[in-house]
Amino acid sequence: MERREPVLSAPGGPAELRLSPDDRPTLPAHAMARERSGGGGRAKTGSGKGSTKGSTKGSGAASTSGGGRRRRAPRRGLLRRLFYWGIVLGIWGVIAVGVLIGYEATQLPPIQNLAIPDRPPTITIQGADGKPIAVRGEMGGASVPLRALPPYLPQAFVAIEDRRFYSHHGVDPLGLARAVVVNLTRGRVREGGSTLTQQLAKNLFLTQERTLSRKIQELILSIWLETKYSKNELLELYMNRVYFGAGAYGVEAAAQRYFAKSARQVTLSEAAMLAGLVKSPSALAPTRNLEGAQARAEVVLAAMVDAGFITPQMQQVALTRPATVAKAQGPDSTGYVADWVMDQLKTLVGPIDRDITVQTTIDPALQAVADRALKDTLAKNGKKFDVEQGAIVLMDTEGGVRALVGGRSYEESQFNRAITAKRQPGSSFKPFVYLTAMERGLTPETVRDDAPIQIKGWKPENFSHDYRGPVDLKTALSLSLNTVAVRLALEVGPDEVIKTAHRLGIMSKLEPNASIALGTSEVSLMEMASAYAPFANGGIAVTPHVIASVRDKSGKILFAYAAPVSNLVVAPPHVAMMNRMMQETLLTGTARRADLPGWPAAGKTGTSQDYRDAWFIGYTGRFITGVWMGNDDSSPTRKLGGSGLPVGVWSEVMKATHKDIPPVALPGAGTYLPGQMPPGTAPGDVPEEPVVTGGPQPPTAPRPGLDNWLMDRLFGRS
Repeated sequence: MERREPVLSAPGGPAELRLSPDDRPTLPAHAMARERSGGGGRAKTGSGKGSTKGSTKGSGAASTSGGGRRRRAPRRGLLRRLFYWGIVLGIWGVIAVGVLIGYEATQLPPIQNLAIPDRPPTITIQGADGKPIAVRGEMGGASVPLRALPPYLPQAFVAIEDRRFYSHHGVDPLGLARAVVVNLTRGRVREGGSTLTQQLAKNLFLTQERTLSRKIQELILSIWLETKYSKNELLELYMNRVYFGAGAYGVEAAAQRYFAKSARQVTLSEAAMLAGLVKSPSALAPTRNLEGAQARAEVVLAAMVDAGFITPQMQQVALTRPATVAKAQGPDSTGYVADWVMDQLKTLVGPIDRDITVQTTIDPALQAVADRALKDTLAKNGKKFDVEQGAIVLMDTEGGVRALVGGRSYEESQFNRAITAKRQPGSSFKPFVYLTAMERGLTPETVRDDAPIQIKGWKPENFSHDYRGPVDLKTALSLSLNTVAVRLALEVGPDEVIKTAHRLGIMSKLEPNASIALGTSEVSLMEMASAYAPFANGGIAVTPHVIASVRDKSGKILFAYAAPVSNLVVAPPHVAMMNRMMQETLLTGTARRADLPGWPAAGKTGTSQDYRDAWFIGYTGRFITGVWMGNDDSSPTRKLGGSGLPVGVWSEVMKATHKDIPPVALPGAGTYLPGQMPPGTAPGDVPEEPVVTGGPQPPTAPRPGLDNWLMDRLFGRS
């Protein structure tokens, strides 16, 4: 083979670096063709000019043609590669999704072991008459069969929540795609695309968190539910379990909660409102956002027309008669009772894992009277005296609470001022000082000086700023003379006074100083009422209680209150002395405005420093009632004393309580009745309610200002 050297230039022409086809390392196309056809020899190279030109021309043509094919080949190759890798990635994507679904399935209990869980337990709270006064827990209503409901009620849910419910198999691809488009175009999550079956799976088995993991588990469970239950069974389960706001789970509980009727009886407009609530039950609950709930119901009605479930005429009738919330049958103050019941249940019966019924000692009629008495009094006189709140405790002489009002409005504030609040009782604490003195040999006729007294710079004064000189203890207590009470406390010792108060039922910590006589240590209204009970029942300590019995839905008794063995904490002679003195308070003393015709009664008023707290604790031989009024932030009232509004509220409650009951005498007391005055006593001799006044006060526990009150409310401090 002839060796050819590269030529950089040719005579008379430009430099030529391009190689001919024969110079390339591969065989020419015609040589390759001859080899494939069986010619084993190498093609001869023409040496003539024409041969060279022909070869070059043919080669150039072939090159041009081949070059054209090569320009189209990359496009086809790119498409083939994209198609290939698309298939590969799709296969791997399917595998990845399958692995993810398989993993999430392993995080669920075995499908064959899954069962519809029991709905959350319901706690029905009854009054002493056996009629319901409140419902707590999850407020799950009884399950209602789909066939028992008016047709438009389930149709409302299908129309607004899952139009294709009867055609999909647990997952609605169209609905999911629509939700994705809406969320992407609006830039935030507006629609979830979940079917009713998916929502049911979430409500029954999963948490409410929004994660990819939970969504996948929701899809798995919804498909399982669709294979196990019929569409009507799934819809029935959904309607009996979904949350409707205001603590109501299930359509029956919601109908009772909002409309005071069974779900079997709801109107079309009420059905539309119920169906509309499930989108945002807390925000749309008609008890707090009636306008929002009604607007959502209009959307539901339009969806029902669009789905062909109702006619436009039916829609118009429903729009002209929108659903409203039924007025509560009982006073809202029963909420305070229910909260107190719930606080005690776990201790009495342990964890609640089934429906239970709690029968209380509450008399619904008296609860309503007490609620109305406080509300009306504050509405009429609250601004005049600059007082915003109050509380009432009514109990029998065995400690059973018959009425409990923890504030003027449970809806506005759930803070229970009868149980949780600790306030200075003022002069209503003085009976414990006087009882301590009686137990050390003094009598109501014992005389002590009502005169100025000074203790390390502290000068307690009487309300009238004058002094009576020598007075007997009966007069000193009925007129609430501060100087005499302080002298008695120092005489018997503050520690002994505290022991007496604790023995009778006060549980709070009390400070052992001279001002204990004037009620500067803080206590609750419930403590004060129960500590007065031994005076009313002959000296027996009581345990305040509201739960009479607890039973499950089968009727099994889980708890029944049993009165403890009688514990005599005050000897009968001393009970008689105290009743004689405190009866005088209602006859000639600071509580002479008390009005309880025909009944012997006794008690003590109290007013704390700067008129921050006004108290009256009064009793008969059958019942004890305590009333407190003041402001949550402990700000002073406009000179509201215990002898004013609290006595009026007490009178209204006690008159209703004692109606049609034969009078009984106070243990050991005389027969004077409220409104009567012993001979020789003139009305002008009786001052208004004294308060703690004077110079510098002895060190006491800090007043619970607003910050402390909020901490108490948030964290349950006591």
